[in-house]
Amino acid sequence: MRGMREMRETLEIGPLPEGFVGELTDLLGERFSQSSSVLEIHGRDESYFEMMPPQAVVFPQSTKEVQGIVRACARFVVPLVPFGAGSSLEGHVLPIHGGISLDLTGMNKILAVRPEDLDVTLQAGVTRLQLEKALAEHGLFFPVDPGADATLGGMVATGASGTTTVRYGTMRENVLCLEVVLANGEVIRTGSRAKKSSSGYDLTRLMIGSEGTLAVITEVTLRLRGIPEGISAAVCAFPDLKSAVRTAVEVIQWGIPVARVELLDEVQIDAVNRHSNLSHTVLPTLFFEFHGSPRGVEEHARSAAEIADGNGGQEFRWATEAGERHTLWQARHEVYFADLALRPGARVMSTDVCVPISRLTECITETKAEVSRASFPIPLVGHVGDGNFHLLMVIDPEFPEELEEAKALNRSLVARALRMGGTCSGEHGIGIGKKRWMAQEHGGALETMRAIKKALDPQGILNPGKVLPREGMGQASHSQGRDAP
Repeated sequence: MRGMREMRETLEIGPLPEGFVGELTDLLGERFSQSSSVLEIHGRDESYFEMMPPQAVVFPQSTKEVQGIVRACARFVVPLVPFGAGSSLEGHVLPIHGGISLDLTGMNKILAVRPEDLDVTLQAGVTRLQLEKALAEHGLFFPVDPGADATLGGMVATGASGTTTVRYGTMRENVLCLEVVLANGEVIRTGSRAKKSSSGYDLTRLMIGSEGTLAVITEVTLRLRGIPEGISAAVCAFPDLKSAVRTAVEVIQWGIPVARVELLDEVQIDAVNRHSNLSHTVLPTLFFEFHGSPRGVEEHARSAAEIADGNGGQEFRWATEAGERHTLWQARHEVYFADLALRPGARVMSTDVCVPISRLTECITETKAEVSRASFPIPLVGHVGDGNFHLLMVIDPEFPEELEEAKALNRSLVARALRMGGTCSGEHGIGIGKKRWMAQEHGGALETMRAIKKALDPQGILNPGKVLPREGMGQASHSQGRDAP
């Protein structure tokens, strides 16, 4: 954290230009704010980085207003950082080069639900739970669930995924088209509502995962799914971590259409038992969910149970009613708060790697052996059906040596994942926390990314200092910045 503080102190960030402040005040009135409390809220996310407030916060309510804000930023060369729910984990929304925070939560209208086409169009500030409630009356749901009640615009920007990715895919597979505002203030649509197209460059997927560095997302059109007729859940404990991971891998390799398969190691199971007064056996545990027809769900679940039994799994605990399923999944849903309870006053530093499933058992067992020697608790959880897992390092921010130890463990984990043909981030994104590994992972393709950034944002005003591992393509003129550590 001291590194972040030192970095911010070295930036020569001057005051916002008077003409810029006047223009946005005329446009937005009281929705242009420089209140210290508002600035503080927009200077943090859920990462371990310290608070870095913007110089002002704006609250647009329409694409037209976003367009006006972006045009003003372009004219005065002021950095602009899009902000949603603030639930990101790699410092995506921290204004490390000053400028303004563009809070999109006021753009929260669901514009059109089309049950016959299985799609929905909404503004970027709509949250996941808001959408879920609106779709329920139509018998529909949106399958991407990152855990937090994030905004859909933020989920697009970070390329989010979650527990159901193994069955339904990530945001990349579930976004049809976008409306975005480019760095020059131009508004474009990136595609159509057709379920497939071979027309032109795929600008939609270029924007997904770009973290606000290429454009501001204002509207999103998403694919929807019908709520399954049959849903069942199961929990199964294993004698060791290797057996649990091997079971998850074999379920996928055998083509069993599991909707979720989540892993909690024994440290995490013990934490949720204590926090939520549960009684799970303190062993590595898999949580399954199956979607489909009642008969199909039963067949798939039995097949998974046979694989688990062959790997030493204990008897499956089944649930088909909604309340029962919630009880079974409670341990997985409450891992974050259970981990915080392990050390009151601590913070959770969450890692995020993904490897090919053929290397998953090896990657997790090597990682587990290394973190078992750490000086603080490190539960392990994972969306193991798609090769993605996390270490939840429970550190005390008052002890810099713990942060340095956690960073070293993260570096080792990422190096292991890259060596095994994986990625430094399966779902959290890059922000400022993962930039150092971009060159190693992408090689020469990184220069192509820089060329795209320069072409779309030549002044470097859109979320500068994020994603790309060196100083952006021309920093804002009122600050002389450098990369975050």
